[in-house]
Amino acid sequence: MATFPLTRSDALERLAAFAPRAGSAYGTRRNLVSACGQHDNVSRLSAALRRRVISEEDVVRAVLARHRPEAAEKFIAEVFWRTYWKGWLEQRPAVWTQYLADLDRLQAQPGLAAATDQAMAGRTGIPAFDHWAQELAQTGYLHNWARMQVASIWVFTLGLPWQLGASWTFERLIDADPASNTLSWRWVAGLHTPGKTYLASADRIAAMTGGKLTAHGLATTANVADVPAHPAPMPPRDAAAPDRAAPSVVLITPEDCSLETTLDLADVRGVAFALAQGAWDRTALADAAARAGQHWGCEPVAIENAAGLAALASRHDARQVVTGFAPVGPVATALGDWRADLAAQGLRLVESQRAWDHRAWPHCRKGFFQLRARMADLLPEPC
Repeated sequence: MATFPLTRSDALERLAAFAPRAGSAYGTRRNLVSACGQHDNVSRLSAALRRRVISEEDVVRAVLARHRPEAAEKFIAEVFWRTYWKGWLEQRPAVWTQYLADLDRLQAQPGLAAATDQAMAGRTGIPAFDHWAQELAQTGYLHNWARMQVASIWVFTLGLPWQLGASWTFERLIDADPASNTLSWRWVAGLHTPGKTYLASADRIAAMTGGKLTAHGLATTANVADVPAHPAPMPPRDAAAPDRAAPSVVLITPEDCSLETTLDLADVRGVAFALAQGAWDRTALADAAARAGQHWGCEPVAIENAAGLAALASRHDARQVVTGFAPVGPVATALGDWRADLAAQGLRLVESQRAWDHRAWPHCRKGFFQLRARMADLLPEPC
């Protein structure tokens, strides 16, 4: 079975192995889906990228060192899709809030439980869907093209709410990202781009899996839910920049697990890590904390709440806590609460935003192709 690195050394090794194939080979084979879970046609870096164990810039630089931009355009565009989803949701946080409210409402409807449980267990009688549901349960991963088929069948063939499907995959995917996961489901369901839906096809499923997976009884029309248009974009949230000279504690969360590669701080007195959402986050955070502790000469400390973070800062006479920017999602919500608690004790919680996001997110206000048109201007120099 395929592996999905969660430490920086493993991710860099995987990147080095994949980069030579990120050009034409990726472009022609990226949508071919292995039914046995090998997934050799894609990078398998998504779990590391989601947590920024390695960054988008790390990946694109390595690929550009091996390929001309036009030769690797398909792969680079996939990296920018991840950036696009984050930037789009950052400018419309109400979409995330509404999704959570919808989940509360739908999960309280007992009539949906049996159907969703059957689908999540892979007992629908649609062979391809059931295979992928079981693969997700066993491995925590699905090929991106398979995710589109699963979402389409869930919404249009099984007639289940997209929000419950998005919650299912968010809880189980090793690379689960609030923006990519939520907005991809909305896109398939026809809610992201008006007039555009995605209908799964038995013929395409057979073709992309080499005839190994089949489907029958799939919907032939897409019934789009009648919902209000998504809100107009607002400016992305500003991050309060760190004071480079202030005595600091560095806080590592699953939103950025390679802070030692970007933060330029003169007086780091402590390193903390927190807000893991599961075992995969804990693996990535442990690796990140060890690297950060070595980089800044501090013993990393696991904390559970704002009080623990404040106590650590107090022991080291730190005046600020510095973390990576947390886009819309559970970590950002938790940090918002922590920020208020720390402020009450005279501590600043500040976020360092990566230049990659700062440059790209203003171009994520509309559809992806607005960002894609600027892609060449946003590319970093090769390694």
